This record gives sequence, structure tokens and C-alpha cells, in this order.
Amino acid sequence: MGDAAAGGRKAAASGGGARLHVAMLALQLGYAGFHVVSRLALDMGVSKLVFPVYRNLIALFLLAPFAYFLEKKERPAMTASLAVQFFFLALCGITANQGFYLLGLENTSPTFASAIQNSVPAITFAMAAALRIERVRLSSRDGLAKVAGTLLCVAGASVITLFKGPAIFNTHHNHQPQPQQLAFAVAAGNNSWTLGCVFLLGHCVSWSGWLVLQAPVLKRYPARLSVTSYTCFFGLIQFLAIAAFLERDAAAWAVRSGSELFTILYAGFVASGVAFAVQTWCIHRGGPVFVAVYQPVQTLLVAVMASLLLGEQFHLGGIIGAVLIVAGLYLVLWGKSQERAIAAAKEASAAAAIADHHQQPASAAAADSCLKQPLLPASTAASENV
Repeated sequence: MGDAAAGGRKAAASGGGARLHVAMLALQLGYAGFHVVSRLALDMGVSKLVFPVYRNLIALFLLAPFAYFLEKKERPAMTASLAVQFFFLALCGITANQGFYLLGLENTSPTFASAIQNSVPAITFAMAAALRIERVRLSSRDGLAKVAGTLLCVAGASVITLFKGPAIFNTHHNHQPQPQQLAFAVAAGNNSWTLGCVFLLGHCVSWSGWLVLQAPVLKRYPARLSVTSYTCFFGLIQFLAIAAFLERDAAAWAVRSGSELFTILYAGFVASGVAFAVQTWCIHRGGPVFVAVYQPVQTLLVAVMASLLLGEQFHLGGIIGAVLIVAGLYLVLWGKSQERAIAAAKEASAAAAIADHHQQPASAAAADSCLKQPLLPASTAASENV
């Protein structure tokens, strides 16, 4: 019976692991499209304060009903301490994260914004290690694999963005100037480029902090959808408070075209509502570093989408970067699997030791009864002891 239960848990863990990887890939695909959508919104003149307000409002309306009805039994009672934690979680993961991102994107380019986000795994790994959420054992193979894999992921995404090399193929066979080249050329002559980089670094630090801080919050409050809903709620309140002081133009709140509506709906439904829920679930199942290490895949997806949809050339640098990303992900995932296998082996050994300890008194009592009455059958001795 125990073996069957253990086998069932093992099969469930295997299936859950596959779903976890699929969820992370879908999450990065949604975020890759969000880079393009956000840039379109800014180019159309959507306010940098109005945009996140609508984004989080849509996400809250999308998530709150599911959180209320699906997590009635597992949702703990709200306390002042939890409310404070949700407030700061929103301040870090929504207000600072989204605000710094839009400010940085306005002063740089989507490509650079996607590239600099690849520092998130390294920052998250350092934060998690400092807070002892993630164990780092450089003396073991799993620890070295996680560190090396994270560095390979960052290196691969950087190669995709910074090194082109010769063109391998072009889906539309055109030779027009590439949007990425034009974006970098324009931004290079802009004095606000450095300021944009600082904003994007602040975005990455706040994102990493959000990933790490969610782990202890979810231990105290295991209702994942409710955590996401409360985070959206407090983030919405914070953005509304900021907009009340900084956005004085009432016309900025009007949606003037279908394109603006699409960008807002995409940001709210995909990049916030669905993405926040999926990311929270992935953090709960795989940990903050596991989620962050998938970040470089986003740059790869942006390169592929630009090649297929915009007719941009796919260069040798993209292929080399993709290989490095896959290798890095393999190392990190292998390191995580080895770490879990070692932990499972230790738990099994401890459980076996406890079971042996409980069996020893019973065996000693049986032996003692046989010594006192050696001529009686075992069944008779047992019945007399009762």
C-alpha cells in the first residue's frame, strides 16, 4: 500500500513537472508579446500612469471571482500583518516593477528592455541565496550546475541581442533597415538613454524582489489566486494614488481607438491576469529561481517572432544564443532535480529510521515475554500480555 502511494506521488510529480515547464514557456510567450504591445501603447500616446491602472483593474476583475469561489476553504483569514505584506508585495511587484519598466521602455527600446531583463535570474538567485530561500552548495555538482546554468542563460540571451553575425535566413527576403537597428540608432543619440537603463535596472531589481518575496508569503497564505488578487488590488490603489497627483489631464483616461483598447486588454488579460496567476502557481511549485531562469527564453521568443512576423533576418548570433539558453536551462533543471532527489533520499532515510525506532520496543516486548514463558506458544504469550 505504501509503495503504491509512493508510486502515485512520483507519477503525479512527473506530470506536474511537465505542466510546470509548459506553463513557463507559455508565460514567456505572453510576456514577449507584451514588449511589442507596450511600445505600441506608448507610441500611440497612452499615459504611463493610465496604462498600468487599466491593466491592473482588468487583471483584478479577471482574477478576483476565481479567487473568491475556488479558494474559499483554503484561504486563511486576513490579518493586519498579511495586509502589510500584500501592500509591499504590490509596491515591489506591480508599482515599482511596471512603473520602472514603462519609464525605461520610453527612453530605450523593446529589444534592450527584453535583453536587460535577462539579469533577473542572476539577481533573483543572489537574493534567494542571501535570504536562504535557495540553497547554494558550490561544493556539490547540483550547486555548480545551477550557478553555471544561470550564467549560460544570461550569456545566451546577451549573445542574441548584442551579437548578430552573418544572416542565416530571412523569412521575407527583404533588405530594409531593421526596426531593432533603427531603435538602437535613435536611442544611442538620446541623452535619456542612460536614464532609461537606470529605470530598467530598477525594474529588474523590483521584479526579482517580487519573485523572492512571494515564496514566504505563499507559505503563510497558500491561496495563490487570492495572493495575486490582493497584489493587484493594492497595486491598483497605489497607481491611482500616484496618478491623482501626477496625471492632471482628464483626457488621458479616455480610450481613443481600437488599437489603444487592444493594448490595454492584452496588458490586463494576458500580461497581468493570466500571467500573474500562472507565475504565482509556478513559484509555488518550482520556486523563485526556477521561474526566473526561464526569463532568457523570452528574448529567444522575441527574436523568432520578429523574424517570422516582421521579416527580420535570423542571424548566427541568434542560433548560438539559443544553444546557450537551452544548455543553461538543462544545467539549472538538472541541478534542481538532483537537489530534490537528494532531499527526497534524506527524507526517506529519516522516515525509515523513525519507523525502526518505533518497531524496536514491540520487538523487545515480544522477546521479553518469550524469555519469561519460553514453553508457551507465541500466540498464547501474546494473548496473555493483552
